[in-house]
Amino acid sequence: MKHLFTFLLAAWVLNTASAATGHPNVILFLVDDMGWMDCGAYGSKYYPTPRIDQFAARALRFTDAYAQPLCSPTRASLLTGKYSARHGITSATGHLSPQPAGFKFLPDTAPANRPLLSPESKNYLEPSEVTLAEALRAAGYRTAHIGKWHLGLTRPHWPEQQGFDVAFHCHPDPGPPGGYFSPYGVKPDGDPRGQTKAGTITDGPPGEYIVDRLADEAVKFIESNLDRPFFLNLWQYGVHGPWGHKTNYTQQFVGKTDPRGKQGNPIMASMLRSVDESFGRILDALDRLKLAENTIVIFNSDNGGNTHSNVPDTARTAKAEKGKSPMLTDWRKWAGDLPPTNNDPLRDGKGTLYEGGTRVPLMWAWAGRIKPGLAHDVVGHIDLYPTVLDLAGVPRPAEQKFDGVSYARVLRGEGRLDRAAFFNYFPHARNGGGVWVRAGDWKLIRWFDPGTPRELFNLKDDLSEAKNLAESQPAKVKELDALIDGFLKDTGALYPRPNPAYKVATATPAPAPANANPADPLDGWKARQCEVAVKDGIVTVAGKAGAFLGHGMGKLTGPATLKFRARSATGGASKVEWLPGGATDTANAQSTAYTLPAGDWQELSVSVPAKGPLGVLRLYLPAQTGPVALDWVELKPATGKPQRWDF
Repeated sequence: MKHLFTFLLAAWVLNTASAATGHPNVILFLVDDMGWMDCGAYGSKYYPTPRIDQFAARALRFTDAYAQPLCSPTRASLLTGKYSARHGITSATGHLSPQPAGFKFLPDTAPANRPLLSPESKNYLEPSEVTLAEALRAAGYRTAHIGKWHLGLTRPHWPEQQGFDVAFHCHPDPGPPGGYFSPYGVKPDGDPRGQTKAGTITDGPPGEYIVDRLADEAVKFIESNLDRPFFLNLWQYGVHGPWGHKTNYTQQFVGKTDPRGKQGNPIMASMLRSVDESFGRILDALDRLKLAENTIVIFNSDNGGNTHSNVPDTARTAKAEKGKSPMLTDWRKWAGDLPPTNNDPLRDGKGTLYEGGTRVPLMWAWAGRIKPGLAHDVVGHIDLYPTVLDLAGVPRPAEQKFDGVSYARVLRGEGRLDRAAFFNYFPHARNGGGVWVRAGDWKLIRWFDPGTPRELFNLKDDLSEAKNLAESQPAKVKELDALIDGFLKDTGALYPRPNPAYKVATATPAPAPANANPADPLDGWKARQCEVAVKDGIVTVAGKAGAFLGHGMGKLTGPATLKFRARSATGGASKVEWLPGGATDTANAQSTAYTLPAGDWQELSVSVPAKGPLGVLRLYLPAQTGPVALDWVELKPATGKPQRWDF
């Protein structure tokens, strides 16, 4: 049906006289991890962003625009017009292997020490979605995706399969391709050993900066499509970690202070300068080619600013320095222990449901069609698709269901957006995650952990979400709670549910994992070829190639699934191995490969297709190029109770 729609719409358009010249060009410039306060146009007194600020002066700037707390859900919503609860991509997992057909995204069971059954994010954008790119291409547009994708690891889920004629991308892709500097190490089909990324990105001169390269590719695309309308989906890698920057830029911010006393990371300032320059180059190309008056330009970010981690690209640093690339030599040399940014006055940041994690910059410009100024309407990621179609005069795909609404009338200056409520759903956090609704100035957060109380804020009076009014406003809580109930039902959201085994576990403790020692902080795991440290429930593993943690599995049998949450500045390929006959049975060892992406925390799931006893299980970690941090490990065997180790 998807392809039938495309054919019928294309036929309709080709018989329309205005098909070739009647539609405006569309450029979506998406920054990765740029917070609401990370440019001068939105109030930063530390980050110089002259090109973004110049654009803001001729754009309609939204003060109350939202995205998801993490990137993949936002990206999927931009292209589908749907809430993440409906399309199923709820976390930043687009770099992981796609789940098989029939996969159950909300499990029936969980270890007895876990109070909730938690859903799993879909790792790919469904091919059946009629994306914004497909709708525009059917209307005669030439389409391009340039930059980070993060909506599917394998070829059936690459941008070429979602409506893009031209694509410049790589996989896995939570962050930049092998670092911010060329050589990027991308091959058309990757490396069978998992050492090399797959995709269409090609190396540039040694030391080339990927943010600059994406601008090069974007300008080439614009120049090659002067005779027909085009859609350019330019999704920058900056300013996502692991952070790489031009040290000659960074040096200019050393010693600079913020009059607000809030921001001050020179590396973030340096990287934002590069993003600002790349955006400026796109605007310059439009002016030079006399396309500005017929081009809609949208500037947006995929989630709130990152306030909680500063992982340097140490491995790539050493390689780039040998090639005389302007790479950082020591994160702390430039930034000390500063977080990437500060979203004040907004609360918290990326990965949270507070305003700092979900409120983002959003600006639209179209010369003579969109009046510059400020808009306080509540809009978001789900609305971009229908709004673009309305402005461009392209019909909506009849078979694509939209949660988003068009705010074209706001852009045209025809009035405010009549919206009863806007929702944000994120079921991945230590407290089970949650969902919020915003109706007018009111925002209610419902946490999925039944023991966590509601939080109610009046954002007009309390933008920083400092005062919870839930107890003093029970009627308002009840009113907004009903809206959330309707949202969850309508979207079919797979939200966390109580674990039926949890009460049994609290009354009668479940058996400890095999070989566990209560006095052992590793809870029975043995460290080999590495050194480990345990602090605040996090195990840090440092070692050489072949470093692993091993554990006897007793009578547990396969097949099984091993899940774990890990973080590594450098990432790398590794494996999970099992020895059916025990630690000495190396002749019969079997293994499954996996890749830990570089950057922030990742939840990985590795299949263990054992046919019989697991014996000893070994979790190998790519610790030879830098420390790897582990939060927890979980094993779900075919028979026997699931085991979980919270260190």
